Amino acid sequence: MSANTLVNEIAPDVYRISLFVPEINLQFNHFLVKDEEPLLYHTGMRRMFPEIREAVARLINPADLRWISFSHFEVDECGALNEWLQIAPSAQAACGVVTSLVNLADFAIRPARALDKNEVLQTGKYKFRFCPTPHLPHGWDAGVMFEETNQTLFCSDLCHQAGAVEAVTESDIIGRVHQSISEYQKGPLMDYMPYTSQTERLLNGLADLEPRTLAIMHGSSFVGDGRRALRDLKVVMRETFGRAERD
Repeated sequence: MSANTLVNEIAPDVYRISLFVPEINLQFNHFLVKDEEPLLYHTGMRRMFPEIREAVARLINPADLRWISFSHFEVDECGALNEWLQIAPSAQAACGVVTSLVNLADFAIRPARALDKNEVLQTGKYKFRFCPTPHLPHGWDAGVMFEETNQTLFCSDLCHQAGAVEAVTESDIIGRVHQSISEYQKGPLMDYMPYTSQTERLLNGLADLEPRTLAIMHGSSFVGDGRRALRDLKVVMRETFGRAERD
C-alpha cells in the first residue's frame, strides 16, 4: 500500500481510508462502515482503486461489500464503482433517484437501489437516511447520507480542507474551510461550489440533524457540534459564493 494511504476509525465501525495526492495538496477520503451488510461511501477514482481495495481488505473481505454510496456523479465519488461491483458480487450502488435515472442507468454494470427523500437504508445495526441536497455541494443529483445510530453525516465535499491534515479533529475546522475556499476562488476551480436560493435551507436542514461526526471527503473529519459547524459553513458560503453571485 502507498505510504500516503492511511486507515483510521473516526466513529464506531466507520473507517476513513485516506489517500493524499501531494501534487494537488489534497486528501481523498473514503469511508468503510463495518456491519452485517458493509457499506463503502466514495469509491475513489479508477486509478486509486488498487490502493483503496488493499486498504478495504485490511478491514473486511472486499468481496463481502454490500452497499456502495456517494453524494454525486463525479470521478472521486464513484469513478471506480464498476471495479467494486466486479469484485463484490452482491454489491449494489445506493444513491438518490436522480443519480440512478440520469447517470447510473447507463454507467453502472448493475442496477442501483434508488433512494427517495428520507428513505432509510439499513445495513444491520446501522441506519442511513438519504437527504437530497441538489447543487450542494454541487450537481443536480447531489445528496448525503446520515447514519442515525451514531449521528454521522457523510457530507461529501462540504467542509472541504486542503492539505495533509489529521484524520479526525475536535477543533474548529471552519477557519481551514474558509482558507481553502478562498484559495480555490483564485484558480480554475473557483466555481466548484454553487450558491443557490436553496443553499441555506439545505444547510439548515442538515444542521438540524445534529450530527456528532462529519465524515468529510477532503480534509479532517470533525467530531463535536456538527450543527454549529454546518451553520458556520453557511455563513462562509454566503460571504464567499453568495457575494460572487451578487457581483
